[in-house]
Amino acid sequence: MSEPRLTNRAAYLQRLGYDAPPEPTLDTLRQLQLRHTGAFPFENLTTLSGEPVRIDLPSIERKILREGRGGYCYELNYAFLALLQELGFDACGITGRVVMGQPEGAWTARTHRLSLVTLDGVRYITDVGFGGMVPTVPLLLDNDAAQLTPHDPYRIERHADGYTLRANVGGEWRPMYIFDLQRQEDIDYVLGNWYVSTHPESSFTKQLLVARTGDGWRRTLNNGSFAIHRVGAESERRQVADVEELIGLLEGEFGIRVPEHAGLRQVLGRLIQVT
Repeated sequence: MSEPRLTNRAAYLQRLGYDAPPEPTLDTLRQLQLRHTGAFPFENLTTLSGEPVRIDLPSIERKILREGRGGYCYELNYAFLALLQELGFDACGITGRVVMGQPEGAWTARTHRLSLVTLDGVRYITDVGFGGMVPTVPLLLDNDAAQLTPHDPYRIERHADGYTLRANVGGEWRPMYIFDLQRQEDIDYVLGNWYVSTHPESSFTKQLLVARTGDGWRRTLNNGSFAIHRVGAESERRQVADVEELIGLLEGEFGIRVPEHAGLRQVLGRLIQVT
């Protein structure tokens, strides 16, 4: 069976600053990943509106290229993988378990999508859909040393069950997610996406989660708490006062065209009050 193909690769590449398809090199991969985190925000507005999150490639393309939206890992990392494969990269999808904010040793559901890329026999993980702590360059898989990025340092620990991605946050190596290299089929992503977007215990059904990462900065929005984190500087934080201010932030700071939906504004108004 042939892999699904992008219907508008040219528009996708233009959003990432390319007028023509670049060569499948490590430098290209680094540039694509860094630019992607700034061009396409992480966001879960569709989940909060109660609409289904469609993760087929045409639906994702329409959402991020034509509707002025972003998405989460099942959307952003699928589109990015399709782009990498069409550019000639040796890449495949893998999955993991998000443990960020969990106690050390926690084992959560398999609900994160990322990609494995092999270049000249060297393996990397690449991820453009991990919210406010997304790695902004590909990370060497078979290397347990600290790896510098334009933002936070990361390292990958190998263990009996696979790997743990850690980030250095405030001088502490905190776990982000656990992953392995097990082969995945479309149904695996469908199940994970269904849980994330519909289960009452999923954070994506209970919180507004938005992030965008650019040159030297990260912007995050968690319900009504907005923050700008700058490399080497103190973070700026403020609480959003009302829905109009929230929508202004989504459009101005994150580049999201907020959809017109009867219940979404009401949901956002309620979440602003949640601390």
